[in-house]
Amino acid sequence: MKAADFDFLAQLMSRRSGIALQRSKTQMIASRLQAVVRRFGFRTIEAMLAELRFGPEQLVAAVVEALLIADTAFFRDSALFEHVRHKLLPALVKAKGQERCLRIWCAGASTGQEPYSLAMILDEENLARDGWRVELIATDLSAAAITRAREGLYSRHEVERGLAPQTLLKFFVQQGDSWRIEERIRRMVSFRVFNLLDDFGWLGTLDAIFCRNVLIYFDARPKASVLAKLSEALAPHGCLILGASESLTPATDLLRADSTRVFYRHAA
Repeated sequence: MKAADFDFLAQLMSRRSGIALQRSKTQMIASRLQAVVRRFGFRTIEAMLAELRFGPEQLVAAVVEALLIADTAFFRDSALFEHVRHKLLPALVKAKGQERCLRIWCAGASTGQEPYSLAMILDEENLARDGWRVELIATDLSAAAITRAREGLYSRHEVERGLAPQTLLKFFVQQGDSWRIEERIRRMVSFRVFNLLDDFGWLGTLDAIFCRNVLIYFDARPKASVLAKLSEALAPHGCLILGASESLTPATDLLRADSTRVFYRHAA
């Protein structure tokens, strides 16, 4: 790939998704774009990129989707989910005891394993039975990923990655070589295609936001903007959970971390 073509793609991805493309990943980028080349009937990547410069929306959307990073698993980082179950969730229940309503958002939810992991915990904690209303919102920029998440159908490899056998049998039904998550768990999650660069107004105030291993791929400027919006969306008692290797930089004045690297708004 020519340097000028890479620079154009990098600018496009940053502008449309916030993601910073790495020049060292040029070969992988070219490999992912091959599917777009075939889908739209181009003979070469160069021909496709030449057309892309004219900005046809369907082609732009296909290129952006092809270059999105999707790596997820059920109960990814099991220690975090144990912390959610035994520490974070009880703290939120205590804070919202009068309202009896929790609002949780999974941003960058990919094919749904993270929000479904949370839904399984919430189901086991019997909050709905005890009269709680729980809104579990899951979003991703990839329309294809959200479609798969809504279906709740996973391969054997996907369910074996992070699910204990007893959890699999409790919450999934086998369908041929695949496993479908039970309908009651699927109904707990509201999936939506959403770009983190867009306005957060529709989300309202949130008690917990999971945005794990998403901003690590962002350019500095869009990352700062998203962190500011995440902070504003949190309730005073709310918490933000990032990936284990992610930092608040450049938004350290907006949020503070506790000893478990869960982030809270600075007191006003």
